Amino acid sequence: MLTNRVKELRARFNLTQGDLADKVGVTRQTIVSLEKGSYTPSLLLAMNIAEVFEMPIERIFSKEEKNK
Repeated sequence: MLTNRVKELRARFNLTQGDLADKVGVTRQTIVSLEKGSYTPSLLLAMNIAEVFEMPIERIFSKEEKNK
């Protein structure tokens, strides 16, 4: 499962869901789903989000490890 810090970073950068959606070329609903964890972004979308927040993709998105 993929986890992300989009909601946290969006708040830190003082962006609304609509603002972020406009910057990365998706709908606000896509951002809502992404923040809820019910949507896995394409690589291009993840790269665009990383560009907006000016940080590596790995600092925004991470793979949740399964318990062994």
